[in-house]
Amino acid sequence: MTVTDGVRGPDATEIARRVRGHWGIENKIHHVRDTTYAEDASRVRTGTAPRAMASLRNLAIGALRLANQTNIAAGLRHHTRDANRPLITLGIM
Repeated sequence: MTVTDGVRGPDATEIARRVRGHWGIENKIHHVRDTTYAEDASRVRTGTAPRAMASLRNLAIGALRLANQTNIAAGLRHHTRDANRPLITLGIM
C-alpha cells in the first residue's frame, strides 16, 4: 500500500490484481452470456425481467460447466435436441 496525504491506497500490484479479477468475471460470465445468448441485443428491458433472464442464463451456464462442458454454445445445442437432457444434467430425471 502506498501513502498519499496520509491516506493509504492500493499499490500497482494490488490494482493489477483487482483489474485481472474483474476481467476474469467479465470473461467467464458476461462475455459468454453476450456471445451465446446475444444478451446485449435483448429487448427484455422492463421490470425485473432483465434480472430474471440473466439469472436463468447464469443457471444454464453454471449447469453446463458443472457437467464439464467447455463450449457453452455447443452444450446448449446438445441439450436443446432432447427436452429431457437438461433435466438429466440437473439430476432431476
